[in-house]
Amino acid sequence: MRTATVSRQTKETQIETTINLDGQGIYNIDTGIGFLDHMMEQLSRHSLIDIDLKAKGDLHIDYHHTVEDSGITLGLAFAKALGDMKGITRYASMYIPMDEALLRVSLDFSGRPYLIWNVDFTRDKLGEFDTELFKEWFQAFAFNAGITLHVECLYGLNNHHIIEGCYKALARSLRKATEIDSRSANKVPSTKGQLGDQG
Repeated sequence: MRTATVSRQTKETQIETTINLDGQGIYNIDTGIGFLDHMMEQLSRHSLIDIDLKAKGDLHIDYHHTVEDSGITLGLAFAKALGDMKGITRYASMYIPMDEALLRVSLDFSGRPYLIWNVDFTRDKLGEFDTELFKEWFQAFAFNAGITLHVECLYGLNNHHIIEGCYKALARSLRKATEIDSRSANKVPSTKGQLGDQG
């Protein structure tokens, strides 16, 4: 079983995250931020990756630290669970329609983190959640998981649909990219023989 637990404690947040890459999409998520919980529940359910994440943060200041640090710990857990990445499919790309919106996520477990974020919102907030924080979460996740990640909204009007589509497209891409390729189960998917800055 490809599992990992990561704990992170700072003066701003205390977070513990456990994942099982070969799970069933079972989740137990509590960040104190309802909308973020809902998005990470979508991530778990549609990737079939079990996620247990508990966070206590300085929400009396704002949501920024809790959002970013949740992305950091989840990304670190992915990197830890994947280990040397032998046998993984590595690449994936997924289009997800969400009513009037169409989202695309493409990713590479390259060990060379990068984020392209082509997603615009027409509102500053969804409920109490600052929409600018979504990019912070995706960037924290990508950089700590070691993923080259491209997230794009091809079109859409409803801000809720746009961001939910982003998480669902990420989920399906993670599911595919972390699957074991039966034709190459014991090999690192790189001509260099390793993944990282040389992969």
